[in-house]
Amino acid sequence: MQNQTLKQEVMETLRHLPDDADIDEIMYRLYVVDKLRKSREAIRQGQIVTHEDLKREIEQW
Repeated sequence: MQNQTLKQEVMETLRHLPDDADIDEIMYRLYVVDKLRKSREAIRQGQIVTHEDLKREIEQW
């Protein structure tokens, strides 16, 4: 995957929206871009929870 700047990623996302997209759709797409970028960074930093750890955590609920 090619590393894109945030601006490049946003521009690409906006390019794929229909011309009649409303502000709510635009904001939602930008929210998703933000969450995906943060998730990828967390993975790169090793901030992950294994499937087994998650199962143990759920059992404690």
